[in-house]
Amino acid sequence: MALDEATAGFLAQMAESGMKPLHEMTPEEARGLGGALRDMYGPGPEVAHVVEESVPVAGGSVPVRILAPEAPCAVFVYYHGGGWVIGSLDESDTLARKIVERTGAAVVLVDYRLAPEHRYPVAVEDSWAALLWSVRHFAEHGTDLPLIVGGDSAGGNLAAIMAQRAKAEGGPAIALQVLVYPVTDADLDNASYSDPSNQLMLSRDSMVWFWDHYAPDQASRRRADASPLQATDLAGLPPAVVLTAEHDVLRDEGEAYAEKLRAAGVAVQSRRFEGQMHGFFTMVNVLPGADAGLEYVAEHIDRHLASHAQPA
Repeated sequence: MALDEATAGFLAQMAESGMKPLHEMTPEEARGLGGALRDMYGPGPEVAHVVEESVPVAGGSVPVRILAPEAPCAVFVYYHGGGWVIGSLDESDTLARKIVERTGAAVVLVDYRLAPEHRYPVAVEDSWAALLWSVRHFAEHGTDLPLIVGGDSAGGNLAAIMAQRAKAEGGPAIALQVLVYPVTDADLDNASYSDPSNQLMLSRDSMVWFWDHYAPDQASRRRADASPLQATDLAGLPPAVVLTAEHDVLRDEGEAYAEKLRAAGVAVQSRRFEGQMHGFFTMVNVLPGADAGLEYVAEHIDRHLASHAQPA
């Protein structure tokens, strides 16, 4: 189906601004675009606790922001999107607050280091360090809660890789992975990449730009910790919730990953959001599709936690 009316109107507004395509920007210019979108989202709902922390990593540290209700039901470690090149805690704050409000989970936003200043596999290693830190942090505060990993786009890529790595390392135990139009492969010539109707805010050209900044070595892109679809064995991974958008160059690889998980015996809930483009999920207070996407994720988190709750 065609793009929904709200999305078409938003794209028309962006076109009128005269903004040049992402792949013609420098990383610094592209990061400014993220800041402009953040202003459009506006502030999110109040939450009981907001804590800024710093996670030690090789060569430095990465900030994390914990947003939590009074009595969280889970810990949701969330990795923002942005092609491993753009994105920040502040740009994800409104979404995180809405997740806290709707699910009752504590959300840990991870500000992994960005390319091209920090290329692959730095984002992966930072994400892993932040995941382990989050588990320790909540344990030190006397809470033993289900652990969820998730993210959108490049953040969905990192979340999928975290689930694979936790399996390989024998923990931590992840209850659920939430993958929102994730990058799962470096194949830039599949059907959804080639479809002219998908060349919107995210296009084939912009994905080439992202990959070239993040992993310029072509061989490294075929590794499972860059392209999780390339993993040979997905059996035993945590249940997954996978969202894709109809008009998205990443649509086919996200759906291929969902199918590969199913084939390996992993419980998967997946949905293609018709009439939506890449980025709809994070555009809270801008596109109605964001509310629908969040509700879909929240419903499945609710069901999963309820079905695995320990009897009193």
